[in-house]
Amino acid sequence: MKLLEQITDLNKAINKEKKLGYVPTMGNLHMGHEALIKKSQKECPKTIVTIFINPTQFNNKKDYKNYPRSLNQDLKILKKLKVDYVYLPTVNQVFNEQLPKILLNKSQKILCAKFRNGHFEGVLDVLNRFVKLISPKSIFMGEKDYQQFFLVKNFIEKNHKTKVYSCKTIRDSNMIALSSRNNLLNKASLNTLGLISNELLNLKKKIYQDTRQSKKLIQALKKDLVKKYKIRIEYMECRNIVNMSPNIHARSFKLFIAYYLSKVRLIDNF
Repeated sequence: MKLLEQITDLNKAINKEKKLGYVPTMGNLHMGHEALIKKSQKECPKTIVTIFINPTQFNNKKDYKNYPRSLNQDLKILKKLKVDYVYLPTVNQVFNEQLPKILLNKSQKILCAKFRNGHFEGVLDVLNRFVKLISPKSIFMGEKDYQQFFLVKNFIEKNHKTKVYSCKTIRDSNMIALSSRNNLLNKASLNTLGLISNELLNLKKKIYQDTRQSKKLIQALKKDLVKKYKIRIEYMECRNIVNMSPNIHARSFKLFIAYYLSKVRLIDNF
């Protein structure tokens, strides 16, 4: 495993790599990240992982400051997985070039984009910069944040010769989606998270049986979840996975939710 900390080292290491698989991360790695890396290793001759906590995608400075950091443990995991390259850039390295500002259009300002002003613009900007630096053949991202995957895939494949692939969300035995933010929750909150996840999964099954009842079913459970678990829900709605429109009839769809549990903002989709 080659540890790269300077752009010059990066260029020298991957200069002749034409079929690189790329897994972008913000560290605090878990089994979800491991699944992405293994998929990249299966599909591509060489794999590069970046660990970079991108300040521009946090619309809350406190959220950025509190984001879990575990670099030493992350490197042990990556070494065990036999990752070929790990790039650990500084903020100055990533943002050393002035690039055109990326803006979402009106139709894209849904779900998290509606509540986290500038978040996805920051994600798209930083990944655009990494793709320019690395020129990967493929990028592997999880479906945990499906809206992020959807926006990144459309933007990157339109502007670069790089394909973006999704990997299914990894869940534990309680149906909790693995996430770095889970580390901010205590045991009681994690138990509640599991109960909520199962209720949402059951709701998805009910909606699947009769999509015409989706709004009614969502409204009923939303009210119940708030009362039962004392959570604050930002949004809870179904959207099709083809173009993210609310038209879910006769289309594959997902149930999306964002909510606050013990002051921690959590997202999921089923």
